Amino acid sequence: MRTFEPQERVTIGEKYRPAMEIRSQAEADEYFRRLVEHQISFGTTRERAEEVERQNLGYFAGYYDDETRARVERLFLCEHPVFGAIAENGPPTAEEALRAGLELGARTKPESLT
Repeated sequence: MRTFEPQERVTIGEKYRPAMEIRSQAEADEYFRRLVEHQISFGTTRERAEEVERQNLGYFAGYYDDETRARVERLFLCEHPVFGAIAENGPPTAEEALRAGLELGARTKPESLT
């Protein structure tokens, strides 16, 4: 079973990469419990911690192949925060991904650069 040992300083890869290999619901549930506990340790509520971890898992899975992304979304009850669930929307086209990136960049552009 893959484990995530909560620690104060951890990289995004160290935290979410193991979740991309999980294939059983029991292992996913345990892994998610540990992720949520880690998030709570920084002073957030359980509800918010679960929301943040699902968004992070969905986003991180977007860097993987479609099969991995679909499995992660199913096991962790999450979806990509920009493109939604792959089971419902399918994978984004290159054009959709580029457009989403440009739109996000335009919305988050620092005022000092405008």
